[in-house]
Amino acid sequence: MKIGLVGLPNSGKTTVFNALTRGDAPTTAYSSGTLDVHSLVVDVPDERVDRLVEMYHPKKITRAKVEYADIGGLRSDVERGVSITGEQLGLISTNDALIHVVRAFEDENIPHPLKTVDPVRDIDVLDAEFLLSDLSKIENRLPKLEANLKRGKLLPSFESDQKEHALLLRLKEALENDTTIRDLELTDDERKLMRGFQFLTEKPMMILINMGDDGYPDADKIEYPHRNSVVSTIRGRLEMDIAQLDADDAAMFMEEYGITELSLNRIIHESYQLLNRMVFFTAGEKEVRAWEAPKNATAVTCAGVIHSDLERGFIRAEVVSYDDLIAAGSEAAAKAHGTYRLEGRDYIVQDGDVLVIRFNV
Repeated sequence: MKIGLVGLPNSGKTTVFNALTRGDAPTTAYSSGTLDVHSLVVDVPDERVDRLVEMYHPKKITRAKVEYADIGGLRSDVERGVSITGEQLGLISTNDALIHVVRAFEDENIPHPLKTVDPVRDIDVLDAEFLLSDLSKIENRLPKLEANLKRGKLLPSFESDQKEHALLLRLKEALENDTTIRDLELTDDERKLMRGFQFLTEKPMMILINMGDDGYPDADKIEYPHRNSVVSTIRGRLEMDIAQLDADDAAMFMEEYGITELSLNRIIHESYQLLNRMVFFTAGEKEVRAWEAPKNATAVTCAGVIHSDLERGFIRAEVVSYDDLIAAGSEAAAKAHGTYRLEGRDYIVQDGDVLVIRFNV
């Protein structure tokens, strides 16, 4: 799962990146305008893994992971507006979801490129750029499709070109009316047709309000009324500072500022919801491991996440929910209580299920 951080210059995007990854990417009070990309893969914090480790005492522990990419180089000012190069758009489009870091803090030492702090305006500014990018992709593709269609059924791709042409016209009309692609009802076949375009307004979006140390009084009034999106908050500079501390000092600072959970944990969990993902586990003396899969994935699909041989030779899955396993205290007790059960290939795996896949190849 790869999530890209984007934002206007001096929004505190790299500060937020450091807070989320416990990284130390350089932050400055100005935008270099250079195309810098910092990426880090972090373990997904999950107390359930810790409890399973206590139960099984495994030789190896593998947590779910998420990759954050801090994408720099955007330019913005009052006179010229936002400037995003094609290379930057290409880098942004490779992510599974986007986090738009929006400035909501005042600091006379860090000038806002648009002169004033206005989170709602900044959200609209970048959204407009993404919308124009998607429109441009469609307008570049349509002439080629229309030329193909004029040749009629002589082309083997005629039927697929017809479907793609109709879909792109529909998307074009929506975008021209300021409707994002993520707001449209699309079939699975339509999503497959447009997969190669990597449309930016289709991607799940988190609007992350970067507040000052004392918060932002109007944060709860900021809305983002689109599907597959969420509005969240972070005190970026404060949390970056906490991320650099040892556990005892970090706990003291969190208590002082009333932080009960670091935003890394919360934002990852919100990201999983955005991307419609869930986590299941395999557990034993050799390894306790968290696996990522789509929500509503079947047992045979999850077997394939572990290894293609398990999917190919799937026989059945032994399943116990995390809650039932912890309540029972052991696998043996869960089996005795009847909460450890056998399921077939079409069983819908639930978030937190602990699986043993039986297979034969």
